[in-house]
Amino acid sequence: MTDDDGPPIGVLDTLRATPATVRYLLGGVLVNQLGAFVQTFLVLYLTHEGLSDGTAGLALGAYSLGTVFGTVLGGEITHRFGARATIVAAMAGSAPLVAVLPLLVRPGLVPVLLVTIALAGLAAQAYRPAAAVLLSDLMPERYHVMAFSMMRIALNTGAALAPLIAAGVILLDWDLLFWIDGATTLLYALLAHRLLPRHAVPEPAPRTRAERRSDGRAAYARMLRDRAYLAYLAAVVLGTVAYVQSSISLPLEIVHDDYPTWLYSAVLTASSLVLITCELKITAYITRIPTYLAVGVGHLVNSVGLAAYGLAVHSGAFVLFGAVLAVSGLMIAGPSMFAHPATFPDGSKARYLATMQAAAGLASAVGPLFGVWAWTHLHAGFWVLMAVVNGLAGVLAVYGIKHRAQQRTAAAGAATDQDPVGETV
Repeated sequence: MTDDDGPPIGVLDTLRATPATVRYLLGGVLVNQLGAFVQTFLVLYLTHEGLSDGTAGLALGAYSLGTVFGTVLGGEITHRFGARATIVAAMAGSAPLVAVLPLLVRPGLVPVLLVTIALAGLAAQAYRPAAAVLLSDLMPERYHVMAFSMMRIALNTGAALAPLIAAGVILLDWDLLFWIDGATTLLYALLAHRLLPRHAVPEPAPRTRAERRSDGRAAYARMLRDRAYLAYLAAVVLGTVAYVQSSISLPLEIVHDDYPTWLYSAVLTASSLVLITCELKITAYITRIPTYLAVGVGHLVNSVGLAAYGLAVHSGAFVLFGAVLAVSGLMIAGPSMFAHPATFPDGSKARYLATMQAAAGLASAVGPLFGVWAWTHLHAGFWVLMAVVNGLAGVLAVYGIKHRAQQRTAAAGAATDQDPVGETV
């Protein structure tokens, strides 16, 4: 995205252009994320309650699998019934599923527990495509990248504060984690129902269920034939696998190199603060250059940061240096990558957003398993591998996003060459 249609976009300009409904939407995202304890503390909770490590691992896998299917399902529901209805239904369904989990942590109820956890993951993620669609529809197009940056900030702020809240809650009662999670989820559903616009998807004419299914299959078939979008999805997968290593393999590296654990805490704290306080301002600058260039530069900076982790054995300064570069690259590339599916037409936008989020969710589930296995075999060389993987993600992302920009430019040019009745001028 370049800012050819007006003056440069600034942070204050974006805030002034943000409708009240978008503020409500982002506020709901923040409230929901503040209470999102399930995935982060599920393994610790289950082992604390006496279940085996294997069962706890299965539970986390069930939740992750549910999130992947939940994003795809959320995209379909959004397409058919509208964004607000999807958000309300997903959050209202997630609340009781999460709140009931402490009652199911019994040896004889493990199958029921696993199914409930999978359904909780499905419901918890089904709202995200709807929120992204609503955000892109309510914000003027020239502010899309900034808007998605604001959503990322809401998510990151909640993710940074939630563990601090959980640390205090655990001192009172572990079960409170899930009851608070359920309560904040239900609160988000109520806020969405009360404050968000109906935003129903208009249907041109009554259609049968078979016709809707046929349209859905055709839409996904077009997506599978779109090599540029498939390259973008591959970039999301590879980039996410590399990104999660900062929270999975980096602590292993720090312990292996005999550094104190506070170093990792310092990295997490500094990264979160930089993301929350600086991303929107950096996004204001990157909207002034072509989107594919911002994405390419961001991945390059991120790759250098990952490679720097491989030098941690020589000095702890390389850990901090690598973290600064990694988070900087994320801020440069992340908003544009996040906003890219919203450039597709309204009739298919929800599905494109859902597939992107599903790809990221799948990579987030697979990335830790791959990272731990590869790090134990490669050690310092592992970070060179991750830098290469992230660099390949950058190449694929540049191709996919640049090709999409060329398509939109060609389509806009064709539209201006026609008169109001569709004849060539």
